[in-house]
Amino acid sequence: MKAYYSDHFVLPLPTGHRFPMAKYKMLRDSIVTLPNLELLEAPRATDSEILYAHDASYLQRVIAGKLSEAEQKEIGFPWSEKMVERSRRSAGATIAACKTALIEGVSANLAGGTHHAYRNRGSGFCVFNDAAIAARVILKDSIAQERGIQKIGILDLDVHQGDGTASILRNDVSICTVSIHGEKNYPFEKEESGLDIALPDGSGDETYLIALDRALEYLDHQKVQFLVYLAGADPFYKDRLGRLKLSEEGMALRDQRVIDYVRERKIPLAMAMAGGYSNPIEETVKIHRKSIMIALNYQNAIASLRT
Repeated sequence: MKAYYSDHFVLPLPTGHRFPMAKYKMLRDSIVTLPNLELLEAPRATDSEILYAHDASYLQRVIAGKLSEAEQKEIGFPWSEKMVERSRRSAGATIAACKTALIEGVSANLAGGTHHAYRNRGSGFCVFNDAAIAARVILKDSIAQERGIQKIGILDLDVHQGDGTASILRNDVSICTVSIHGEKNYPFEKEESGLDIALPDGSGDETYLIALDRALEYLDHQKVQFLVYLAGADPFYKDRLGRLKLSEEGMALRDQRVIDYVRERKIPLAMAMAGGYSNPIEETVKIHRKSIMIALNYQNAIASLRT
């Protein structure tokens, strides 16, 4: 399985900043020895690709370093050239994972899930919306068109609603958005996805998996032919920003249920790791690593059927 990384593009953040920059390198280091896993540097998303989901004026302000103090504060990062490059690579990794999944069945971005970025602004540690960009890139991809792929699903299982994704894609009938999130988690003013399932504080494995079954039924009803999956680690009970209480086993069952869904329907799957803020951060890395291992097991099964 191919997985794309951008962890070597490190942002110059002030000491004590709450964004867990270190987790991405830690995740890559934790999986580097897994058999049949190929780690590849994320390509840069081009301007034309980013413009599938963002306004030209916003893109130019990001590139030129002309974001206002208020805009930078909403994003949560001070502007730097490294911020621009890392944001391009994060979106490029999800695009690459999607294109790889078209051919090989499944692939992953070891970062991504930047679902709070809107068409004309960034927010919540998100500059460019990788899932929205990648979904629209794939709809125009020649291989996808040859296969008749006309409907893409974005399944957002980060603990925070994918508000930017919902806003960007609200009127796009070719992409359906699903978000299962904490009812009282950020963002406090939610957008309207194709399907939103807001769970109360303290919801655990059973409640969550019932909600996931409902979400997968919705994707079936929408007849999606390709799935972008945001496998956030922050529904985990040890996450310091999440308000849900999934166990480690529950997180694994979540991922396996998504894998079973695409396997049974022979739908390509591209994963992004999305959020995770446990303290210590090693707990988040462990959850992300398990997500990759579950996807890798699926890829190994696909490969064995082809030989």
